[in-house]
Amino acid sequence: MTTLTTPAPTLPQPQPTGTATGPHDAAFLPRLQFALRRSERPITRSRPQARRRPLLAGRARLAALSPPRTGEPLVFVGQFAVPGEDRRLAFLFLAADGDLDGPMGGLDPESGDAVLLVQPGGRIPPFAVIGPPGTHGRTLWRLDPAGDGDGNGTPVEFHLDLVPLPGDLDRSMDERAAFQRHLRGEGPEVRFPDGGHVHDHVGGLPSFPSGRAGVPAPWRYFFALSDAPYPDDPYFLDFGHGDGFGFLSPDGLEGRFHWDIP
Repeated sequence: MTTLTTPAPTLPQPQPTGTATGPHDAAFLPRLQFALRRSERPITRSRPQARRRPLLAGRARLAALSPPRTGEPLVFVGQFAVPGEDRRLAFLFLAADGDLDGPMGGLDPESGDAVLLVQPGGRIPPFAVIGPPGTHGRTLWRLDPAGDGDGNGTPVEFHLDLVPLPGDLDRSMDERAAFQRHLRGEGPEVRFPDGGHVHDHVGGLPSFPSGRAGVPAPWRYFFALSDAPYPDDPYFLDFGHGDGFGFLSPDGLEGRFHWDIP
């Protein structure tokens, strides 16, 4: 993921296309790349970010989510602006192994081990469990670079800016999506793409490591995050050396999250 040292310029936000019918379509355009900007002080405004604790407009606090399998609070990863006029945010919570250095979230998007909660005014997924007020789990962390720490990692907090992709890179990603559509038998034959690919982004035509979305229609593709499992990464996320993907319902009020590997 790109790291910025200065604030990104104000840019148009992705907006609903109104043409997507499922998770392989471009539900939101333009496609924009995520860029981290380290926060020098605790973030107190409710804006897109990878941060330590969620803040919701109109609510003083949000109870953390607990997977039904264990009852333990999920890790809060970050919050992402939902495209559209309603100014909602999608809050991502993932289950983590007890040793804090293994895969996060699970492969089943409806197991309760990964929750993408849309607020304010969104629907709580039927598999999600809400903790009592004041409950919160672990927040985003970075592994000890020396490899000799206590295994707890260091809490980190970032602003999450959106920056445009170079035109050739944006086209390359569309070509990758078209190639996968051909392999699924949903489009004409195209050549194998040989251009670059940005793993961390929002909007645009999606491509998945396995070639297929991990959720069915009518869910619609929202964003992608690469895993970051190494000590020199700015934060820790483990998707089995794959990528994680957020999806929204057609009305934008409910989310799903799934990770995928080749």
